[in-house]
Amino acid sequence: PVRREARPVNLLNVDGLTVRYGCEAVVDDVSFVIRRGESVGLVGESGSGKTQTALAIPGLLPEDARCSGSIRFEGAELLGASPRVLGATRARHIGMVFQDPMQALNPYLRIGRQLSEVVVRHRLANRGEARRRVVEMLQKVGLPDAGRQYDAYPHQLSGGMRQRVLLASALIAEPDLLIADEPTTALDVTVQAQILELLETVRDDTALLLITHDLGVVAGHCERMLVLEQGRLVDAGATTSLFASPNHEHTRALVAAAPRLDRAVELEPAGGRSVLAVDGLSVSFDAERRARLRAVVDIDLTLGAGESLAVVGESGSGKSSLVRGILGLVPVASGRVVYAGATLDGDVQRRALAVRRDLQLVFQDPVGALDPQMRVRDAVAEPLLVHEPALSSGERVARVGTALRKVGLGEEHLPRFPHELSGGQAQRVAIARALILSPSILICDEAVAALDGSARARVLDVLRAAQRETGLSIIFISHDLAVVRSLCHRVLVMYMGRFVELADNRALFARPRHPYTRALIDAVPVPDPRAGRRPAPIGGEVSSLLNPPAGCVFHPRCAHAADVCRQERPLPRELDGGRVACHRSEELAL
Repeated sequence: PVRREARPVNLLNVDGLTVRYGCEAVVDDVSFVIRRGESVGLVGESGSGKTQTALAIPGLLPEDARCSGSIRFEGAELLGASPRVLGATRARHIGMVFQDPMQALNPYLRIGRQLSEVVVRHRLANRGEARRRVVEMLQKVGLPDAGRQYDAYPHQLSGGMRQRVLLASALIAEPDLLIADEPTTALDVTVQAQILELLETVRDDTALLLITHDLGVVAGHCERMLVLEQGRLVDAGATTSLFASPNHEHTRALVAAAPRLDRAVELEPAGGRSVLAVDGLSVSFDAERRARLRAVVDIDLTLGAGESLAVVGESGSGKSSLVRGILGLVPVASGRVVYAGATLDGDVQRRALAVRRDLQLVFQDPVGALDPQMRVRDAVAEPLLVHEPALSSGERVARVGTALRKVGLGEEHLPRFPHELSGGQAQRVAIARALILSPSILICDEAVAALDGSARARVLDVLRAAQRETGLSIIFISHDLAVVRSLCHRVLVMYMGRFVELADNRALFARPRHPYTRALIDAVPVPDPRAGRRPAPIGGEVSSLLNPPAGCVFHPRCAHAADVCRQERPLPRELDGGRVACHRSEELAL
């Protein structure tokens, strides 16, 4: 009989991997192994080399990258292998889930055809059988109505649905190794919980390399952890061991900087004087077939001097539309906004220059918000040219330098253009641009979502310092409830444009009164391996805003819904510590 060589124990051996662009080494002498079926977390700050390491494994680095070292997959060398060998290995043996599914999926092809091409190309099924296999995989990853979605284009799906499609594309060839590069960073916390739970369910014996800056995700889903700093591997070991006793100071800093939802935070008290009041605000948009999409429905809120108010909820809940209505960036259907005792009417261009200076916004997409033709120094200085034209050139330069240092950026970033910055660096530039005017109210729309742990902690410290020094008030839109707990005095919860719950920080996290609030809190991963994995608290997709359900809009996803919830829409009621809109809030709080 022919003697067959035993399959190597280590599925992947990376030895001395170095990736250079010109003279700069973005990955420097990195070595690690991944065993069959195990899950490994690769963590580090922005620019630490995580993605470059991941792209090097299946040979997806750009042409100007120069690699050295060794990458052996099932004993075969991949570094320097021919395009034919790499093409046969990708998808069939190594699957890849990218951070942005809209960029990874072809916008011109229906998703069914994109997944069928993987199956047919690797001769796993003929074209007649491919559709059945694709639909089965789409069902396996939880895509609703998979047979119909087979013919959909990527833009016709929600963010969570697109990420499920990308996961199905990576797993349909049953690879031995799945590389997931920040697969849930852009997703709501509830959808993130669904995707991570799904990942554990469907990968079977597939090994997982999970790249993330969220230590809570690593703690709950990875057996081992690798820590990168400035392209070098500084720590590695069992996840439980590294969390309990980190070997390297950088690992200690990352663990210390991870926001903890399971720990209460003492916040400095906010002033009682109201600086902003919103009364019955509604925002609507024209939609297809002359329908009217109600993005925000009758929202009331107040904001005190030096107070941080969080606005939380899933995508489509109306958070961004609410603050854009407050700022006059979108038309308001009804209601009014009062700032410093005066009603703010009309769009932002009709408002006084002093009001526009006092209310500043940090957008969710910093690269899109920054002028691509302006260098960092000019982008940060531009508000000073508009609002403080009497400043000398030297004074402007000094103010720009101070603003950038506060958000953790140095002089080397001044001459760069937005496309030369990482996502986290661009976000810090946008925050520096907003704070340079010392506004009275700062509205942050997912302003720290793109930042890693230490950079996020630095920016939050900047916001806290601004509040102490100037009495800055903050409206903080976020899906990261751990950050919200560490920063915000009160929390407003929205769902499908409607009010759900409003309570102070301590009361809301200790005793949430609405089932949706409780689900949001339960979905947040805890950065502690001892906490174990938790099932996703809610499933399904948010209902259509064009055709909202009768009664409480949350009832189709609520495990506690009763007949009254399906028939009557609840009105906000005053309870201990805040307000809530739920028919069964008293019963559920017991």
